Amino acid sequence: MPDNAVHLIAAQLALVLLTFGVGVRLLFSRVQEMRAKRIHPQAASTSVQMAARLENVQAADNFRNLLEVPVLFYSLGAVALATNQTPAWLVVGAWVFVALRVVHSLIHCTYNRVMHRLAAFAGSFVLLVTLWVSFFLSLPLARAV
Repeated sequence: MPDNAVHLIAAQLALVLLTFGVGVRLLFSRVQEMRAKRIHPQAASTSVQMAARLENVQAADNFRNLLEVPVLFYSLGAVALATNQTPAWLVVGAWVFVALRVVHSLIHCTYNRVMHRLAAFAGSFVLLVTLWVSFFLSLPLARAV
């Protein structure tokens, strides 16, 4: 397996680990708040019931966010690996995307300043669109070589 493919998979694994970490944070913060407020788990069985009873939702919001736009990141990685097209610029872009998502998650799960979070999100989103467009445009060139 080429080094670039390994590094691309590593970037994807890093984002998976971030998602797992936020999921664990979500679990602990949710259980802690429900215990403190003496909320029976069945009383929060739907998102509507949870929204009415729980205040600490930052980790839940971030966890959901990590399962939205990053799906396009995982898809790009899978397509790149399947087509054997893993140029260095894609690997660098993948790691920058992961770094921006880490920053976004740290902001979202801690002090949660919206404009700071938006900057990290927008940067990662624009980067991902750029990576997809660049990858698509590079395919005819890759076949000609």
